[in-house]
Amino acid sequence: MPEQKVFVASEESKAKAKQLRLFAILAWLVAIAGEIFAIFKLIHNETLTWLIVAIVVILILAVTGSILWKKANRLDPASEKDKTKFFIQNQLGAILGVLAFLPLVIAIFMNKDIDKKTKGIAGVVAIIALLIAGITGIDFNPPSIEKYTKEINQQDSVLSKLTPGNNLVYLAKEGTVYHIYRDCQYIKNRDGVTQATIKQAFDQRGLSQLCKVCEKRAMKENNVSPEEIGLKGDIQNAADSTQ
Repeated sequence: MPEQKVFVASEESKAKAKQLRLFAILAWLVAIAGEIFAIFKLIHNETLTWLIVAIVVILILAVTGSILWKKANRLDPASEKDKTKFFIQNQLGAILGVLAFLPLVIAIFMNKDIDKKTKGIAGVVAIIALLIAGITGIDFNPPSIEKYTKEINQQDSVLSKLTPGNNLVYLAKEGTVYHIYRDCQYIKNRDGVTQATIKQAFDQRGLSQLCKVCEKRAMKENNVSPEEIGLKGDIQNAADSTQ
């Protein structure tokens, strides 16, 4: 049985993830500061327009924070073993997205100094923003060390069946897949193509998908059927030249 490889984020990925998380936290802090300002300064009949502008700005900041946080999690994921940490790390965007609007929504509807029209317009806009921020912040398919580990070993198994005795693949500087052949039409004329193991491709670049052109060619050259490597359905040619 081949050795099982465990995903470990590279130092480069961890550093980039840390930077993204700092920017995300900064965006959320500014959003919450904007919410506090709106609660104390903008909930008035004569400042309705500015209140709506503030809500939109807060929403942009909250969504930006969530997007950056999700990107960071994909570079440096949490482990599923610690359920609490795993949940908080992956759903923090939703939690803070709601927090950026819920007190404001309550303050709008509880305020006795504004008329029904202002309360209705501002309240509806704030509720819609809360829903957008909350839903955008949810990670419906959260990454984890365990998921990445499983993916690495599945791909490693596929490679060993397609190219027995070879555990290296080719990576272009830019791209979303790895390649078996250096003369693949998508990378043969590119500079800066390097070799790596699948684990290195995953750890360093987050690449977990084999080029379909290389896959089809390897299957033909080594007389391997889709069933032998666990593939389902027809093998389609890749059509994206960005591979």
